[in-house]
Amino acid sequence: HRVKNNLQMLYSLLQTSQREANTVESRAVLKDAGNRVGAMAAAQRVLYNTDDPSFFEARDFLDSVCGNIRQTVGHDTDIVLGDVTGTLANDRAVPLALILNELLTNAVKFGGRGHSGEVIAVTLTRSDGNLRLTVQDHGEGFDMPETKKRSSGLGLVVGLARQIGGTFRVERASGARCIVEFPDRTKRT
Repeated sequence: HRVKNNLQMLYSLLQTSQREANTVESRAVLKDAGNRVGAMAAAQRVLYNTDDPSFFEARDFLDSVCGNIRQTVGHDTDIVLGDVTGTLANDRAVPLALILNELLTNAVKFGGRGHSGEVIAVTLTRSDGNLRLTVQDHGEGFDMPETKKRSSGLGLVVGLARQIGGTFRVERASGARCIVEFPDRTKRT
């Protein structure tokens, strides 16, 4: 409970600092930091409300993190949850929250290129002992090696995917399809 409250306090402090920042660059950095803390706070809310200390419901978790991003992006972008499978192990919450935050932030910034009515789809499916988190936008797409050089956010996604024993890749398919695949350690449905 204290962790959740402390994250909310930190999130509020970052938002205040963002409003008071003097440059566009500093406001952008503070906004990104605030979004990351907000994603971790969203994960903590789900963990706080679960009955089982080892596992949490994947749909509740994804809905909470997506809801946090929805609050920051406004009404021009719709983030939709598609297929979501089962439960997740508790130790995956913060890395997955940060991964999803980065992927959604990128999809909002670059996927719609400012067009209203942009739809971003999020799914979490299980196959062959692995879980696959997918974030799909309908923008121009991008090439991972070229983009990774200038994006610290994608570097963070790669590192966090490794932390949970997974991989990260990007496919061009009517936009960018970002996929994080990692071992399913829940053994639950």
